Amino acid sequence: MPTFSAPDGTRLAYRAHGDGPPLVCIPGGPADSRYLGDLGGLAAHRRTIVLDLRGTGRSAIPDDVSSYRCDRLVDDIEALRDHLGLARMDLLGHSAGTNIAVRYAAEYPDRVGGLVLVGPSVRAVGLTVTGEMRREAALLRKDEPWFPPAFVALEALIAGTGKGRGAGTGTGTDTGAGTATGAGAGGDWEAIAPFLYGRWDAAARRHHADGRPDNEEAVARFGTDGAFDPGATRAALAAFGAPVLLLTGEFDLNSPPRSTAEYAELFPDASFVVQPGAGHFPWLDDADRFVATVADFLG
Repeated sequence: MPTFSAPDGTRLAYRAHGDGPPLVCIPGGPADSRYLGDLGGLAAHRRTIVLDLRGTGRSAIPDDVSSYRCDRLVDDIEALRDHLGLARMDLLGHSAGTNIAVRYAAEYPDRVGGLVLVGPSVRAVGLTVTGEMRREAALLRKDEPWFPPAFVALEALIAGTGKGRGAGTGTGTDTGAGTATGAGAGGDWEAIAPFLYGRWDAAARRHHADGRPDNEEAVARFGTDGAFDPGATRAALAAFGAPVLLLTGEFDLNSPPRSTAEYAELFPDASFVVQPGAGHFPWLDDADRFVATVADFLG
């Protein structure tokens, strides 16, 4: 696995798949980027450069743990661009990784050719995902056999009575209330996991188990004070000149279509796509549709 040095000397690793123009990919979590796989076969169209964020996967744990903060991770993306020798790059973020992607786009707009936000978290731009939005997405699954206990757990979490802790940044749900699936999460969060997938089958269960963040400190520090500056980020994105694709799943409890549509309005040139039958990992639920959408956008 290739590596490069971050500005503070931390050794960071990335995976490269496929051929063609490079697409730098930022995972959520912070979690081992393996959960992204080859993004449903997107590597057949682009050379995907999938970063392991510091302290995850094969990237080193930093000496300064405050560098796990979202705004600090922007420097790692810039170091990767420089390492790859790219004047400009296409950038894809998933879940919590979209916060890093938009903060990078706000700081280095001239170095982004195209921006893809998949299942985007809204924390970096200060939008609110309401309980009603999550409930609306959840009720689309009311005929699923697992629905009754999962919906009870969801209602408890919306009401603030559920178990679990984290940073609201995981590859799972981001309630905006400081809790998340992932490292340190309690049983209530496990109960709502089926809502994150278009099909809660054996493959989804394996993916959920394998993709959970295992660096609790990285998760906890990701969104600490100073990580986000929504006003400044929104102002920068209002002038962002590159095209943007915001893609979410019809069933995505983390990034409901209504909140993602609001997010798209922050950009001058944005395409908003809802993938039918998909949850928070649309490349798993319908790889062909996901790849076609992203590849078409990237040209």
